[in-house]
Amino acid sequence: MKCLSLLLFTLSMLLAGCSFKEKADLLVTNTRVYTADSSFSTATAFVIKEGKFLAVGQASALAEKYDPVSTVDLAGKPVYPGFYDPHSHFLGLGQVLDQADLVGAASYDEVIERLKTFHNAHPDVMWLTGRGWDQNDWPEQVFPTKEKLDAAFPTVPVALMRVDGHALLVNSKALRLAQVTAGSKLAGGEVMLANNQPTGVLVDNAMQLIKRVIPQPTVADKARMLLNAQKACVALGLTTVSDAGISPDEIKLIDSLHKARKLKIRDYAMISLGEPNMDYFLKRGPFQTERLTVRSFKLYADGALGSRGACLRKPYSDRPETTGFLLLSPAELERVTKLLYASNFQANTHCIGDSANHLMLDLYGKLLKGKNDRRWRIEHAQVVSPEDVWLFGRYSIIPSVQPTHATSDMYWATDRLGPIRVKGAYAFKDLMNQNAMIAFGSDFPVEAVNPLFGFHAAVARQDAKNFPPGGFQMENAVDRKSALLAMTRWAAYACFEDQLRGSIAPGKQADFVILDRDIMFAPANQLRQTKVLQTWIGGERVY
Repeated sequence: MKCLSLLLFTLSMLLAGCSFKEKADLLVTNTRVYTADSSFSTATAFVIKEGKFLAVGQASALAEKYDPVSTVDLAGKPVYPGFYDPHSHFLGLGQVLDQADLVGAASYDEVIERLKTFHNAHPDVMWLTGRGWDQNDWPEQVFPTKEKLDAAFPTVPVALMRVDGHALLVNSKALRLAQVTAGSKLAGGEVMLANNQPTGVLVDNAMQLIKRVIPQPTVADKARMLLNAQKACVALGLTTVSDAGISPDEIKLIDSLHKARKLKIRDYAMISLGEPNMDYFLKRGPFQTERLTVRSFKLYADGALGSRGACLRKPYSDRPETTGFLLLSPAELERVTKLLYASNFQANTHCIGDSANHLMLDLYGKLLKGKNDRRWRIEHAQVVSPEDVWLFGRYSIIPSVQPTHATSDMYWATDRLGPIRVKGAYAFKDLMNQNAMIAFGSDFPVEAVNPLFGFHAAVARQDAKNFPPGGFQMENAVDRKSALLAMTRWAAYACFEDQLRGSIAPGKQADFVILDRDIMFAPANQLRQTKVLQTWIGGERVY
C-alpha cells in the first residue's frame, strides 16, 4: 500500500511539474542569437508568444520552463533582430518595379536599349518611365541630352529619373506636353539649357514641371506596388522600412493594407512637407499602430551631389560657376522647423552639401538649445564641415546616413569636392561618435534594397567588387557591432520605436532574421554574398 501511495505521489508530482510549464507559441533553439540589447549579449534560444519575444537565453533552461506549440532547430545558423531601414522610399520602390530599370547602365546607348526592351514588353503605356541612370558611370561623364530619346521615341513621352531622384531626363514630346521652354523656371531647381533651348534635363524642383502632367497611379495601382515592394524587402531580411516623404492619402492606404493583413512589413512614414499636409497632421498629432508610425515630417534643404544640386559653402571643384542651391529658402526652413518644434513631430531634413548641413544644424540648434529627446534627424549628412560635426552631439541630432552612398559616390566625389573637402564627406565614424549612435538606411530605390550591402559598405568601405583595396577613407569605417546596431536598435531609436523593436528582448515584437552565415565574423569580401534564410515579423514567418 505504501509503494502504491509513493508511486501515485511521484506521478502526481511529475504531472504537476508539466502543468507548471508556461505555454508558448514557438521555441527557436540551436542558434547564435545576436540580441542587439544594451549589453550586446548573445544567446542560444528564444521563446515567442502572441507575436512577442517571451524569453531569451540558453536552450536547456528555456525548454525546462516553457511548453511551446512548435520548436524550430536552426542547426547553428545565426539570428539577428529584423533589419530596419530608417530612410528608404518603400512606395517608391513599388513604383520603380513598374518602370524600366536603368541602374548600372554603362552608357547612354545602353539606357536607350533597355528602354526599347521595356517598351516592347509594355507597348500600351501612356508615358515611358524609368529610373536609375547615372552619367558618372558613363565614359563621357556628362549629362545626357534629349536627342537620342527623340530619335528612339518620337511619339511617346519619356521621363527618366536619375539614380538619386534629383534629376529627370525627358524627350521633346514630354517637354511639349508639359509646355516647358527655355523661359520655364522654378525656385530651387534648374531647366538645363544649351543654345538657349532645354536639353531635356531638369534638376530638383524643376522636375515638377514634368511630373505634374505624368498620369498618376490609381489607389489600386499603389496597393499593388506596395505589396510588390514588400515581397522584395522581406526576402532581404527587412522587417521595418520607411517612406521618406509621402502624402496623407498614401499613409491611409498603408494603414488600410495593414489592417487587412495584406501588408505585414512595418513602416515608419515621414509626411511630405507642404501646407495642406502640415495643416492636416499638426491638428491631429502623431499616431502609432502595431505596424505603422507617423510622427515626422520630411524636409528638403538641398539636392544631390551627383547632379550638383547639393548646396555647398564654396563652389564645386568641377563646376566653379555654381555652389548648388537650396530647395527651400532659409526663412521658409526656419518657419517650418519652428512649427514642428511647437508640436510633437520630429523634423527629418535632407541635407547633402556642407552649406545645407551648416544651415540646418544652426536652425535646429536655435530651437533645441542643448541635449534633448526630440530625436530630430539630419538625413544623409553627407558633406559636413569638420567644425560643424560636434553640433550633432551638442543638440542630440541623429545623423541618418546611407553607407552605400559612400561606395557609390567615391569614384567621383573628389572631383566634385576636391581632395580636402571630401574628407568631411561620408564621415560615419566621426558622426557616430557625437552621440554614440548613428542610423543606417539605404535610401532605396536610390541604392540597392539589400541592407547587408550597407553593412559591408560601412565596415569595409568597399563596393561589390571589394574596391578599392584597403577601403575608401577607412578612418570613417565603423566596427561590425556598431554597424549591426545602426540597422537594428539604433535605427528603431531614431524612429521612436526602440521600445517596440530593434532588439531581441522579452516584451518586444518578435521580428528577426536568419542568415546563412555569421556577419559578425565572416570575411569582409564575403559579406555581400550572405543569404537570408528566413524572415519573421511578429512571430510569423513571412519569408
